[in-house]
Amino acid sequence: MNTELRIGVFICHCGINIAGVLDIKGLCEYAKALPNVVTAQANLFTCAETGTSAIKKAVKDNNLNRVVVAACTPRTHEPLFRASCKEAGINPFLFEMVNIREHCSWVHRYNKDAAQAKAGDLIRMAVAKAAFLEPIETFKSKVEPLTLVIGSGIAGMTSALALADQGFEVILIEKEENMGGLLRHLHKIAPANVAASELIEEKIAAIKKNKRIKYFTSAILEEVTGYVGNFSVRFSCGNDSYTCKVGVIIAATGGIPLRPEGLFNYDGKNVITQSELEIKLKKRDIEAKSIVMIQCAGARIPERNYCSRICCMVAIKNCLYLKDIIKDAKIFVL
Repeated sequence: MNTELRIGVFICHCGINIAGVLDIKGLCEYAKALPNVVTAQANLFTCAETGTSAIKKAVKDNNLNRVVVAACTPRTHEPLFRASCKEAGINPFLFEMVNIREHCSWVHRYNKDAAQAKAGDLIRMAVAKAAFLEPIETFKSKVEPLTLVIGSGIAGMTSALALADQGFEVILIEKEENMGGLLRHLHKIAPANVAASELIEEKIAAIKKNKRIKYFTSAILEEVTGYVGNFSVRFSCGNDSYTCKVGVIIAATGGIPLRPEGLFNYDGKNVITQSELEIKLKKRDIEAKSIVMIQCAGARIPERNYCSRICCMVAIKNCLYLKDIIKDAKIFVL
């Protein structure tokens, strides 16, 4: 067996998608100078039959034992190139792929120098990684036809019902006394303006009626061992302990609403979050006549530099409901 590292690099034009921004010839010359690279070639469309044939021919002509493809996204094309390696006699896991389309030519199309430099770096990194790849043999293993769903919020309940509808057995565990998750604290759901309680009751009724779903409330997950397709799970419910084999685990444990401590004199009383307002609205426990809603509180800051994507919709929903129950309320959204 040849233990000498012999790496082949194949760089795709992808028509003008990549070659319209990157200097493919320059990247090939750069790749040829990298350690352990014995050939670097350019292809108009590496994913086409001509491209995969070129890879297989180069493997045989150059006695390659590692392949690097610099092209588009591995999400769609990696299986094709792995198959080409296998057909050429190389273990498909001795293959590395670089995305120089989405990560270089598309995102840096207005800065060709930066795109070229980044593409070179990515190719160099892939070649370095390829040198340490080891062959992997795949095998088929029996998958336990039982799924554990952790959490009975809307995501957990929907997942359990969808699996049961496809004929799979499901165990659904919930740490709280009642199913429903955060949805239990909401009055209405935007933008459909559906009553949260109605949706919860509908889902819970469907779960209780479904013979393929076993549900446990006040349940605590205690241990998970095993591997994909064959997990051993132990959980308790009251004084009882249960152990089961499952093939799939869905973690639908929900989220925790942010409490903006230190912002705008937040105290959970006169200054509250939208989540806390939802609870008050559901109980109709609010009498304020002048209300200010401050958006993006605790978001768009270094610790959380993103938009939550639901705050504005929730604010509008709560504004409309506040006006329904307090006709003369003055509401300001900042």
